[in-house]
Amino acid sequence: MLLICISYVFFDCKHPNIKYNINMQTRVIPEHILENICDIIGETSTGLTGTKISKYLKASNIEEYTPQGVMLAKRKILYHSLSEKQKNDKCSNNVLTFISTVMSPANFVNNISLFEEWKININKQLAFVGYELQDDSSYKEIQKASTILDVKIKTENLKKELESRKAHPQIFNYCKEELLQNNYFHSVLEANKGLFKRIRELSTLEKDGQNLIEQVFSDSNPIVIINNYQSQSEKNEHRGFRSLLIGLCAMFRNTTAHELKVDWPIQEQDALEILGIISYCHGRLDQAQRIRNV
Repeated sequence: MLLICISYVFFDCKHPNIKYNINMQTRVIPEHILENICDIIGETSTGLTGTKISKYLKASNIEEYTPQGVMLAKRKILYHSLSEKQKNDKCSNNVLTFISTVMSPANFVNNISLFEEWKININKQLAFVGYELQDDSSYKEIQKASTILDVKIKTENLKKELESRKAHPQIFNYCKEELLQNNYFHSVLEANKGLFKRIRELSTLEKDGQNLIEQVFSDSNPIVIINNYQSQSEKNEHRGFRSLLIGLCAMFRNTTAHELKVDWPIQEQDALEILGIISYCHGRLDQAQRIRNV
């Protein structure tokens, strides 16, 4: 169901199945953005079949474009159908209804990953118009994007990236808010703090930083081990894990948890890679055991 409201209308372009309860002006989707959306929905291998496109066009009160004497791909037929409709209506309400109908969750019960992929890609385009498609196939009004970076911020969520990579659940325990805000530095900082907190709880040693790691994973008298710690290979692995933790500690040594902003630009890919290392460390701690009391 499309959630949209026309604050002033020069042409009657309301669709009978639309609820109008968000205040916004009449907008027309630019042609190049509309074509990009049609390419997503009508993609040859994963897109809708021609039959389903015809069905959803009819349900959205849109006449299907019929080419004369030429063969057109289904995505081109879809584009011309939607383009003609919004030109005639002087607004995109019926076009948005079509997209909403296509993206109804009921249509993706057996292919949730495709739903997520389409929603992300469609929202990258809609962000330039000031709309965002929601999980229930309704729309939310957002600040209109003007650059590719704006679209990236609006449509890509660091948390979803980590979930798709099957990151360790412990990461999300300590940085949910930061992850959802795409605040990359603080996401990494909070996840790192969470890792060291877990080591303190596991070892019952109330220290921090490198001193904590060196004592908990010492060579001569470790408190916690991540393997049987018998063979030389196991001891080398133990030392390597300790060095990895010390390296993570050093990355954040000069920052404090109370700083509002730190001048360390971390891009999304960097954040994902660092969080991947922290995730690996949590995985090793899952198998760790405390072998002596403090």
